[in-house]
Amino acid sequence: MTHPIVHNYTDAGLPMGCVVIDSTLRARAHGGLRMSSTVDEPELRDLARSMTLKYGYLRQPFGGAKAGVRADPEAPPEERRERLARFAEAAAPLLRSRAYVPAPDMGTDVDDIRLVLRSAGVPVSPRQLRVSRSGYYTAVTTFCSLQEAAVIAGVTLKGARATIEGFGKVGSALAGLLAAAGVRVVAISTSRGALYDPSGLDIERLTALATSSGSIVVQRYQDAQSLPANALPTLPADVLLPCAGYHSIDAAVATHIHARIVCSGANNSLTSDAELDLLRRGVVVVPDFVANCGGVLGSVLEFASIGTPEIESTLRLHTQTHVGRILSSARKQAVSPRQVAETLAMRRFQTMADGGRSGGAARVFEFGMSLYRKGLVPASLFAALARPALHRRLAWQESDGD
Repeated sequence: MTHPIVHNYTDAGLPMGCVVIDSTLRARAHGGLRMSSTVDEPELRDLARSMTLKYGYLRQPFGGAKAGVRADPEAPPEERRERLARFAEAAAPLLRSRAYVPAPDMGTDVDDIRLVLRSAGVPVSPRQLRVSRSGYYTAVTTFCSLQEAAVIAGVTLKGARATIEGFGKVGSALAGLLAAAGVRVVAISTSRGALYDPSGLDIERLTALATSSGSIVVQRYQDAQSLPANALPTLPADVLLPCAGYHSIDAAVATHIHARIVCSGANNSLTSDAELDLLRRGVVVVPDFVANCGGVLGSVLEFASIGTPEIESTLRLHTQTHVGRILSSARKQAVSPRQVAETLAMRRFQTMADGGRSGGAARVFEFGMSLYRKGLVPASLFAALARPALHRRLAWQESDGD
């Protein structure tokens, strides 16, 4: 591993955006491009490292990166497009060489990434950047991670109280999974505020409202108590699911959290001090890059033309195979789950970087993907070839330890 490579871009002397490349494999790094009025280099450094950990954990042959455009994601469409195009022109050398490969992230979608690539002069094939269910896939692994954590924490999920910070693509999908499992979602929040009902919110109605109104759903839903957004983490609950922004929960907030489990659908939602405080108090904290890895893994499987039912079953199986082991191992070793997960992720990443058995297989798979991306391999054939390779890569192996 080397020190991160940072590219800062300005517009008329003001910060416009930044790309942080934390690691590379075969001179490339992948990671989301987010849009936020507050995004900065320290945030992107942490997020880029999380991508390295996530790719290592999943044995996906990509380096980790993250990028951000400094702008209001709720700005008028024309203003958004102009800001993205300017960023693309500035970052064009990285994008054209594929040293940095962007993906949708907080505040951006597939159309935004397509605009960025085309503005930078990067050809986009029909098989690239198809509409993805990455938010839903992230919710699936977050929910399955919660199920594993509940066993460790001794929490019965049916009837348990859950709060969800952030009600976007991940948070709303997660709410649906929780409600279907009998979990009582008592609070949700957006950037505009929070809603709280100790008897449980109507998730079906909330989701429909959020689809049509976005973040102002908290103003349109009338059958709950309205609170400031920052009140949500400290509400009475058994489970807290952060699915919002970077470092939304710091040590001062963590002190007042009542939940027995914290399972993040967003990257780096807790500061390190907040996580330590929760662990000291016996709260089960699932490492974020473990819990929310479904967005990356689901998108890889989706790109390989594997159907949604099989993607979901693969996500569930991978989570069940890994998360319980990580949490149990942490208790046995008297260390944090993050320490166990990061050690595992970096060991796997280093194996790929060193060109070992996993690294060699990764190169063959990458070559097959490049042919498929160019339309030289039929989707059905690529899916048949990709399926066993991906399942071998995702299995718990002897080298991973007990």
